[in-house]
Amino acid sequence: MARRWLAARLGREPEGLRLGRSAHGRPVLELPAGWDCNWSHSGGLLAVVLGERMRVGIDIERERPRPRALELARRFFTPAEADWLAAHGPGDASRDFLRLWCAKEAVLKAHGRGLAFGLDRLEFRDRGGCLRLAACDPALGDPEAWRVLEVRPAPGFLGALAWFNSDAMPTPAGEARPGHTARP
Repeated sequence: MARRWLAARLGREPEGLRLGRSAHGRPVLELPAGWDCNWSHSGGLLAVVLGERMRVGIDIERERPRPRALELARRFFTPAEADWLAAHGPGDASRDFLRLWCAKEAVLKAHGRGLAFGLDRLEFRDRGGCLRLAACDPALGDPEAWRVLEVRPAPGFLGALAWFNSDAMPTPAGEARPGHTARP
């Protein structure tokens, strides 16, 4: 399905779309110049995003209790993010851990470095119920230039879509509205 959707958007035959890997191991789809594609899968759900004249990243995760969320946050996130999660009850901490994880992974996938770059090298803050990139390693550029859209691709799933320094919006395989959901 994803291959057919991408082929239709790009005006190509599905069989002509080839998969590869970047130097940092990021899965890539060989596309015409100026296009980027990223995907994520979790719990049987696949999310695909296509960007023109921008790098894009997406991550989705199935919601489930994460009893070690705070422990993982203290190990992999910034101290401020771990403290923010510690102030939550267990259920909220689990959900917000996933929100942070998805946002961070989407940015790192869009940048092209992936999780190996380090989840603690970017810091998100909750602003009125929306996560905003507040600080990041200079290698990622200006945090103000990053756009991150939290999505709910299906019931029981959380996700985030990220792109850098563009007024345009990437095209998910479905419908997206800022601050709301993306539907397959």
